[in-house]
Amino acid sequence: MIKTIIVDDSPLVRDIIKDFLQSEGSFEIIAEAEHGQDGVDKAKILDPDLITMDFNMPVMDGLTAIEEIRKFSNCGIVMISTHDTAKMAYDATVKGAHDFFAKDIFTTNMSDRQRSDIFNTLKQITSIKKKAPLLKENIKDSSKAIQKINCIVIASSTGGPMALCQLCSGLPENFPVPILIVQHNTSGFDKGFVQWLDGYSKLSVTLAEKDIIPFKGHVYIAPTDKHLIIGEKGIDFDDSDPINNQKPAADILFKSASEKYKNAIISIVLTGMGDDGAAGTRYVKDAGGITIAQDESSSMIYGMPEAAVKTGCIDMILPLNEIANKLVSLTSVGV
Repeated sequence: MIKTIIVDDSPLVRDIIKDFLQSEGSFEIIAEAEHGQDGVDKAKILDPDLITMDFNMPVMDGLTAIEEIRKFSNCGIVMISTHDTAKMAYDATVKGAHDFFAKDIFTTNMSDRQRSDIFNTLKQITSIKKKAPLLKENIKDSSKAIQKINCIVIASSTGGPMALCQLCSGLPENFPVPILIVQHNTSGFDKGFVQWLDGYSKLSVTLAEKDIIPFKGHVYIAPTDKHLIIGEKGIDFDDSDPINNQKPAADILFKSASEKYKNAIISIVLTGMGDDGAAGTRYVKDAGGITIAQDESSSMIYGMPEAAVKTGCIDMILPLNEIANKLVSLTSVGV
C-alpha cells in the first residue's frame, strides 16, 4: 500500500481526493492535514510514501511546506492546484514537487484515461529511489560531424517542468535556433506553464500558434489538446487520436520536424514515463539529425529516455546539467 497524507485546508477537497485515491485500492490514507505546517509535522512522524499538497493554505502555504519536507524526506509530492495558482504550482516542481494536477479534474466526469494516467503517475513517483550517479564511462557522447542546425525538438513528461527550466535557463539570449517542446501536461495548465518557463529563460517562450514560422531565440510549447507538427507554412496542429495515450505526442512532432529540416535538427528526450519520443528519435536519426537523451541519474523518471536509448539511435546520453552547453556548442556552426 502507498502511505499517503492529504494536505488541504478544505475538508471537502480532502474528501474528494481521499475518495479518488481509495477507489484504486493501492493507496492508504494515513493522515489528513489542514495546512502546510500540519502537513510537515505529520510527514516527520508518519514517513509517508506520497503527499498531495494544496497551495493556498493558512499558517503555512504549500510551497513553503514542500521546502520544509524536502529537508528530511524524499517522498513523492504532488500539488493539487487551481488554474489561478498554475505558475506557483510549476515553481513547486523546482522546490521539490514531482508533479501537479488541477483540482477541477477530480470530478465524476473524469475519463478512464485521466484516472489511469494519474494513478500511473502517482505509482511511478512513489517508486522513485535515490539514484547513485552513473559512472563517467556510462555517459555516451559520440562525436558527430559538424553540421548546421536549424531546429531543436524536445520531448518531456513527468519531471519535465523542472528539467526544462534548468535546460532553458542555461541557454543564452542570442541562441541561434528555435526550440519546439512537447511537455505532457495532464493538468491542462499550458498557458501557465508558458508564462512560468518564460520567467526563467532568456529566450522568448510562447504557446505554439498555427502558421508561425519558428524563429531563432524562441521556444514554442505544444498546447495540451493537439499534436504539434511542422507543416509547409510553419507550425501546425494535428487533431488526430492520441499516440500511445499521449496528445500531444512528441513522436509526431519529431517525425514532421525531421521531414522539414532533414539533418539540420537536434532531438532531445527528457525525463518522463512511457516511450513517447522513441519512435521520433528513429525518424530524426534516419534523417541524419543529432539525437540526445537525458541520462538515468538526472532523470526523475527514466522511462522515455531509456526507451529512446533502446532504439540504438541516440548519439549522446547526457546529464541534464550538460545539455544546455552541448546545444550551444552544436548550434555554433554557421552562426
